Amino acid sequence: MDVVKTKLWIVDEKMDIHNTCPQIKEAAMWITDNEVVAFPTETVYGLGANAYSDAAVEKIFKAKGRPSDNPLIIHISNKEQLQKLVKRVPPIAEELMEVFWPGPLTLVLEKGEGIAERVTAGLSTVAVRMPDHPVALSLLTEANTPVAAPSANVSGKPSPTTAAHVFEDLAGKIAGIVDGGATGVGVESTVLDLTTDIPMILRPGGVTREQIEEVIGSVAVDPALEENGQAPKSPGLKYKHYAPQAKLVLVDGNDEFIQTLVTKAKEEQKKVGVLTTNENAEKFHADVVLPCGTKDDLHTVAQHLYEVLRKFDQYDLDIIYSEIFPEKGVGKAIMNRLTKAAGGDILKSN
Repeated sequence: MDVVKTKLWIVDEKMDIHNTCPQIKEAAMWITDNEVVAFPTETVYGLGANAYSDAAVEKIFKAKGRPSDNPLIIHISNKEQLQKLVKRVPPIAEELMEVFWPGPLTLVLEKGEGIAERVTAGLSTVAVRMPDHPVALSLLTEANTPVAAPSANVSGKPSPTTAAHVFEDLAGKIAGIVDGGATGVGVESTVLDLTTDIPMILRPGGVTREQIEEVIGSVAVDPALEENGQAPKSPGLKYKHYAPQAKLVLVDGNDEFIQTLVTKAKEEQKKVGVLTTNENAEKFHADVVLPCGTKDDLHTVAQHLYEVLRKFDQYDLDIIYSEIFPEKGVGKAIMNRLTKAAGGDILKSN
C-alpha cells in the first residue's frame, strides 16, 4: 500500500498479548504483507520488515534515509528461525544464547540462503538477535517470520525510546507503529561477531564485555571502536549517528572547565546546553541543562540518553557540551554513542 497515514496500535505490555490482542494480529499481518511496522524492544524501537523480502526491506532504507551499504539486524522469536538464517550454529553461539537470549545481544554468523540481499548489504554474514520485550516477541511470533529491524528513526538522529519519537521522525513514511510504552535498556544491543578466530565485539551495548567474558572467556574488540580511523563492521555504526540538531562537544575535564566553556560560548552570543548527570545539574549555568541519569548507576544514563539528546532539539541551541562517562560496563556503550553523536569532537582540559 502507499502510505498516506501511519496507523498507531496501542498495546499494554503487561497484558496477555499473544493470541488475544487484535492490535498485534493486525500489525503482524502488515509485516507478512511486506509493509514496514515500528515496534518496541527492550533496547530501542525497531523498524521491522520481512527479512526474506527485498521489496519490504527496501522500504526500511527509504523511510530512514539509510545508506544502502549499512546492514540490518534480524529479529527472531525462536531458535528454530535461526537455523534457517545461518549456515551453522556453533557451540559458542549456543552457550551465549542460553545465557543472553532473549536479550540485548546480537550474534553475527555466516548467513544461510534466502535472506533479502539488502539485509546483509552483500556481506557473507548476518546479524541476529532475539529481543526481550513481550510486545516484540508477540509480534514476531504472530508474524512467524524473521524481521529485519534497525532503529526506528531517521538516519543520523538519536534512536527512539518511545512511540512518540518514532511518530516524530517517520509519520507518513511507514505503515504503522506498535506503541508498547517506553523501552528499558535505552541503548542498542551489543553486536558480537562469531565468525572471527576470537569472538569480536563490533558494537558495545546492553550486554557488557565483562558479562560475555564470564560465559565464553576473552573476547576482542573491533579496532574501529578504538578510534584508529578504521570503518566499523557492525550494523548501525558505519555513519554518524545519534546526533541532536545543535553541535555536540564532549568535554574531558572537571565541572569548572565545562562551565568555562559555557561562559565563553554565551559571551559569543551562542545559546548553550549542557548534558550532565543528576548530581551535577545544579553546578552549570547554561541556557539549558539536562541530566540523563545518575553517575552512580550508568544504566540510568543509558536508559535516558537518547531521550535527552532529542529533548535538546526543542530549545534551538547552538552548541551542547556533554560530560564524559567511565568506559566500564554499559559506560562503554554510552561513550560509543556520544562519540558518534559528537562526530568524535572531544575537548580535553589540558
